[in-house]
Amino acid sequence: MTLRVRPTSKLIAYATIGTVFVVAGIVFSRVEAMEIGVVFIAAVAIGLSLAQRPSLVIAGRLVNDALHEGESTTFGLDAQTTTGVQWLEMKVMTPDAIRSGADSSANGAIAIARGAVRHLDLELTTRRWGVYQIGPVRADVIDPFGLFKFQGDSADRMTVRVFPREDRLARAIRPAETQLFSGDEVARVKGDGIEFAGVRPFEPGDQVRRINWSVSTRLQKLHINELHPEKNADVVVFLDSFSELSDSQDSTLLMAVRAAATVTRHYLRRRDRVGLVTFGGTLRWQLPDMGIRQAYRILDALLRTDAMVSYVWKGIEVIPPATLPPKALVIAISPLLDQRTVRALHELRGRGFDVVVVEVSPLAFAEAPRTEEEKLAYRLWVMKREGVRFGLWSAGIPVTVWSRDQALVHALQEIESFRRYGPKLSIS
Repeated sequence: MTLRVRPTSKLIAYATIGTVFVVAGIVFSRVEAMEIGVVFIAAVAIGLSLAQRPSLVIAGRLVNDALHEGESTTFGLDAQTTTGVQWLEMKVMTPDAIRSGADSSANGAIAIARGAVRHLDLELTTRRWGVYQIGPVRADVIDPFGLFKFQGDSADRMTVRVFPREDRLARAIRPAETQLFSGDEVARVKGDGIEFAGVRPFEPGDQVRRINWSVSTRLQKLHINELHPEKNADVVVFLDSFSELSDSQDSTLLMAVRAAATVTRHYLRRRDRVGLVTFGGTLRWQLPDMGIRQAYRILDALLRTDAMVSYVWKGIEVIPPATLPPKALVIAISPLLDQRTVRALHELRGRGFDVVVVEVSPLAFAEAPRTEEEKLAYRLWVMKREGVRFGLWSAGIPVTVWSRDQALVHALQEIESFRRYGPKLSIS
């Protein structure tokens, strides 16, 4: 590590005081003033002659470089010197989204004997998802006389990936159509399975093991059980990244990414195929697939999600067709702030996709209106959002509003209720 040297305030003060007293002694012919000045100047001269640039080697390592929001990891520091250090302070440069523990052993000044190695641990706590650089490590060394400060930065920079926080969903949105492969989703059609669907009279070719002997005995005629097969589904998470409202603690985009990670993990646990489309200033996608590897592919894609201002009109024609397989359930997670997203949702529904919308409510992030004009504009904005929501409902797209003080599973249950009772509702 190359250390830069600069004088401390002590050296400047000693040199200034010594010079002032010597000049004052000469001007006023006072020997005692000159003696005081000579003492300070002599201290500076001795410090300059004995000052030695220290030799310092610092190595850092992360115990875990893949975390979830709110989790902590340990950053280990190994400091070694061949000259000895009386006063050493180390600081790890971290982004705002990662904070260091106040009680970690790497805080404060330490001393290292010649040829010794000192190991320190610094606790780092993640605050939000993303990909971050940890480092460099800044070292400040002060010589034994306190006249010089040596400062340098290590070349070590480590990458840590912080995944979005995931909620555990006991149940999510049931897809309207299933696929051919085996899974945990009960198909609406009847066939070989384990989920009871009903009873019907026996027909030639039916399997004997499916005979319902209780009903057959009571009706004096053979009847068999009908079953629903368990299949998998294709789910595409449609993430809107056109715009974002935020405050000092959270934002609509942060909430949307957390919801996308939660939904993705839930369906992959059920052996469904899950894909991702990030629809915004930058278009990103991940083809539908299943398994734990797909989960990490989607999470890595979510970590690169950010809101980018774009004035280019985009429709679903820019999305590769392979990312939207037939009969797929499209779960759109959006604050519904951009007309391009609303238009794309209508187009997806018009092409026969099973579309549902989780609206990340931006109302909590909007500033409270103060003047009468601001209150009127706020009411008009809320009414416009109601109109957008009504247009989606009228097109047969269920919409649920999810606020940051609400559990995601509650919002998803509203969509299930809409699917069950929506045709009977009269929206006016």
